[in-house]
Amino acid sequence: MAEGVLQLKDDNFEKEIVQAKGVALVDFWASWCMPCKMIAPSVEAIAKDYAGKVKVGKVEVDEAGETASRFNVMNIPTLIIFKDGKEAGRIVGVAPKEEIARKLDALLK
Repeated sequence: MAEGVLQLKDDNFEKEIVQAKGVALVDFWASWCMPCKMIAPSVEAIAKDYAGKVKVGKVEVDEAGETASRFNVMNIPTLIIFKDGKEAGRIVGVAPKEEIARKLDALLK
């Protein structure tokens, strides 16, 4: 896991994301998912670029199925952006880093 990226599981998601203030980006992924591997460098770059401004975490859907179900993650990769614990945006599939950054920037204003 890259520096600055939280490993999220069913037992810590509530505390780290839902109860947290501010903006968070959560990547729902799986180790066998090729598109997930394609978007991973963008998620890791966002974690570095937005350090101190946006909390970035990853949920391995095979290990945290309860959390994936709770947020209706039907396809991976799915990026969900949270603001003050509530879903504020979603990107399904591979997206360029610039698109992710635009969505985050809009919420940070």
